Amino acid sequence: MSAVPPRSAAAQSIPIRKVADADFPTRWGHFRILGFEAALPNEGGADGNTPSAESAVALVMGDLKSPSGAAPLVRIHSQCLTGDVFGSLRCDCRLQLEMALSMIAASGAGVLIYEQQEGRGIGLMPKLKAYELQDQGLDTVEANEKLGFRADHRRFSLPAAILRSLGIKRLRLLSNNPEKVAALERAGLEVAERVPCEVEAQSHAEHYLKTKKEKLGHLVTTR
Repeated sequence: MSAVPPRSAAAQSIPIRKVADADFPTRWGHFRILGFEAALPNEGGADGNTPSAESAVALVMGDLKSPSGAAPLVRIHSQCLTGDVFGSLRCDCRLQLEMALSMIAASGAGVLIYEQQEGRGIGLMPKLKAYELQDQGLDTVEANEKLGFRADHRRFSLPAAILRSLGIKRLRLLSNNPEKVAALERAGLEVAERVPCEVEAQSHAEHYLKTKKEKLGHLVTTR
């Protein structure tokens, strides 16, 4: 089952606006934080012609145009309030976020794009409803679909546009999701390498990771 249906080339060419650019020291190192906004086609709604607003931030470190020609390390991370903020053990999101920031800092240059795509794009309240269904025995894909959503409701045209605006045409993508690779390549970017972003999962997340692998095609090890 495909996580996200293929997008047309036209759907990838979206205008974006940079709304902020500020200094951003973190415990992983010194970044700049950039805010971006875009109006995207409402592909998941009843009226496919109605645009929806989407925003994302990019944490940028170092020289993205290395004199050596090395492709910068990039992570596209979807917002997860429950994991990133509250430390939920139902998923591996916070561990992946921290791993990505650590790896970008270690490499000296790279970008982390943080998208507001809670619950694989379905939103926070539907995600909590999906949690209820998972407590009743459904997996993450079944729960999303029972609520009327696709298994993965995300689209990656905004991150692709942000990367282009930063002058990045070639990158190393920190991800276990082959659909992210495909989405960036459809947008005309070259993914020189897919760098694994697999963390040591807690027992609570074992079924979650198994579903990612078996139903969404994520390249993770089933423990």
